[in-house]
Amino acid sequence: MQLLGKLRGIKQQELELMLGWRNAPNVRANMYTRHEISMDEHLAWWARTQQRDDQRYFMYEADEIPLGIVGFNGIDRTGENSSWAFYASPEAPKGTGSKMEFLALDCAFNELGLHKLHCEVLAFNAPVIKLHQKFGFSVEGILREHHKINEDFVDIYRLGLLASEWTEKRADMLDKLVKLSGRSA
Repeated sequence: MQLLGKLRGIKQQELELMLGWRNAPNVRANMYTRHEISMDEHLAWWARTQQRDDQRYFMYEADEIPLGIVGFNGIDRTGENSSWAFYASPEAPKGTGSKMEFLALDCAFNELGLHKLHCEVLAFNAPVIKLHQKFGFSVEGILREHHKINEDFVDIYRLGLLASEWTEKRADMLDKLVKLSGRSA
């Protein structure tokens, strides 16, 4: 699906770039881990991640320019489900999140062979909740005042998408993304 860009493995020399994006204030503000992550902490996390078979991380690139990260965590091969998350470069053009989400869903249901994909979104991150719903995710629950940020407790939205729902939604979403990018498939 080169028209929308592609997901590929993350190269060792891209770890610093990845960390820079992750530490960007607008990215950190929407994550559970909100402190600025040091390079040592990042490299230790990456080394642990590489040893696990229940986690997969991808670089999203368009026109050979790295623009974001897609991650699958807690991949359950028996239950055929996984959690996922993504974040884009602060310099990524408008529409990058939608392209990343489309490719991530194709990866989850085709490459990883999942039956269900799920995620958690902090309640104040309404644009991402809406984005997921646009792609067919359903709100499966709200964990009330589940996460503490400074002195405040915030709700967490739990969303899920089944492979069959993605199959029904995929062609429509591809058509919309192609029209938005001004190209033909």
